[in-house]
Amino acid sequence: MPTESGSCSTARQAKQKRKSHSLSIRRTNSSEQERTGLPREMLEGQDSKLPSSVRSTLLELFGQIEREFENLYIENLELRREIETLNERLAAEGQAVDGAELSKGQLKTKASHSTSQLSQKLKTTYKASTSKIVSSFKTTTSRAVCQLVKEYIGHRDGIWDVSVARTQPVVLGTASADHTALLWSIETGRCLVKYSGHVGSVNSIKFHPSEQLALTASGDQTAHIWSYAVQLPTPQPVADTTQQVCGEDEVECSDKDEPDVDADVSSDCPTIRVPLTSLKSHQGVVIAADWLVGGKQAVTASWDRTANLFDVETAELVHALTGHDQELTHCCTHPTQRLVVTSSRDTTFRLWDFRDPSIHSVNVFQGHTDTVTSAVFTVGDNVVSGSDDRTVKVWDLRNMRSPIATIRTDSAINRINVCVGQKIIALPHDNRQVRLFDMSGVRLARLPRSSRQGHRRMVCCSAWSEDHPLCNLFTCGFDRQAIGWNINIPALLQEK
Repeated sequence: MPTESGSCSTARQAKQKRKSHSLSIRRTNSSEQERTGLPREMLEGQDSKLPSSVRSTLLELFGQIEREFENLYIENLELRREIETLNERLAAEGQAVDGAELSKGQLKTKASHSTSQLSQKLKTTYKASTSKIVSSFKTTTSRAVCQLVKEYIGHRDGIWDVSVARTQPVVLGTASADHTALLWSIETGRCLVKYSGHVGSVNSIKFHPSEQLALTASGDQTAHIWSYAVQLPTPQPVADTTQQVCGEDEVECSDKDEPDVDADVSSDCPTIRVPLTSLKSHQGVVIAADWLVGGKQAVTASWDRTANLFDVETAELVHALTGHDQELTHCCTHPTQRLVVTSSRDTTFRLWDFRDPSIHSVNVFQGHTDTVTSAVFTVGDNVVSGSDDRTVKVWDLRNMRSPIATIRTDSAINRINVCVGQKIIALPHDNRQVRLFDMSGVRLARLPRSSRQGHRRMVCCSAWSEDHPLCNLFTCGFDRQAIGWNINIPALLQEK
C-alpha cells in the first residue's frame, strides 16, 4: 500500500508538470502568432498571380497544417516526458508490484512493454493528425473537380448497367434486376420510356450508333432490340450540391438509407412491351450485349460460356464464339473496327477479330487471378481489363504477354469505362466507391461519397458521356439509383 501511494503521488506530480508545460507552450505559441501576425498580413497583401479565392483557400489550409503540427509537437513532448518518468520510476531500486520484488529482467520487460504502448500511441496520434490534414486537401479537391449533378431514381431493384445514347436526343439508359430498362432525361432526371419486354433481369443496355434503337440483354436467355422515340422535357434549374459533404471519409449507410421508390415514377412514362427483334440461341443467362461498328451486327455474351454474333436485320446467328472455360461476364466492341473482346470467370479475356470477313482470329489474354468482370477498348491499340482480383490492367493489343500498366485497389472492380478522348478510367467498386485513374495507373480522384450523396451499396457500372454539357460521367449501383456527375477534366489533369 505505501508503494502504491508513492506511485500515485509521483504520477500526479508528473501530470501537473506536463499540464504546466503544455500551457506554457500554448502561451508561447500564442505570443509568437501575435508577433508574426504582421508579416502574414504583409504576405497576404503581396501581389500574386493566383485568384484571390484560391489564395485564400491555400492560406486557410496552411493555417490548418500549422495548427495540426503544433498539436502534434505538444503531444509528442508530453508523451516523451511520460516515457522518461516511467523509465525513472521502473529503474528505482526496491520497487514492488503486488508485494513482490521485481528482478532486473522483470523490470526490463515491464519498461519495454510500457514504452512500446506509448510509442504505439504516438504513432496513432501522428497518423490521425496527418490523415486529417490530407483529408482537408482531398475534400477541397473533390468539391472542385467532381460534383454530383443529378440522381435518377425509379427502379425497384438494383441497376446493373448504364449507357448514354450516341444520337440526338441524348438520353440515359439503365438496365435493372426489376426486369425493366428505363430511358431518362439527363437534364431533368425524368423517366421518358420504360421497356418491359423481358421476363428476367435486364443485365445490360447499349444504344445503336446512329439510330434510335436500344439493345438489352436479359436473364431470360435473350437479347432484345427495340425502338424508342422520346421528346425531351424543358430542363429545370439544377440544385447546388457542392455544399454537401464531399470528403474521403467513409460513411456507413444501412439499407434503410436507400432511395425511397415506393411511388413508381416510371408509371407515367410510355411503356414498350414488344421488341423489334429478339436474339435467341443461348442456353443460359445473357449477361451483356453490344453493337458492332456500323450497327448491322450485334454480339451477346452468356453464362453458357459462349458469345454469339448476330445479324441484326435477320436475327440469324453468324458466329458462335467458343473457347472460354467458364461463364462469360461481359462483352465489348471496338468503336471503329470490327473487334470484340469477351470477359470470363475463367480469369481470361479474349480478343476476337472480324476485320477479315472470311476468317476470324482469337487472342487470349492471361494475367488476372480471379474473374475478369469487364474489358473495354480505348483509343488506338489498348484494352483495359478489370477483375475481382482487385486489379485493373492496361494491355497493348500488339503484345499480349504482359500488361503495360497495373492498377491495384482495395476492392473488387465491376464494369469499367474509359473516357476515350482524355484516356481516364472510371472504376466502380464493390465497396461503393468510384475512382478515376489515367492510363499509366496514376490515381486522379475519388468521387465524393457521404451519408447524403453517392452510392449506398455496390457500384455496378460506369459510363462516360464526353460531349454532354451537364453530366459527363454516370454511375449506377445496387442501391437502385443512377447518378450523373460533372467531372472538371481540365482541372483533374492539371492537378495530376
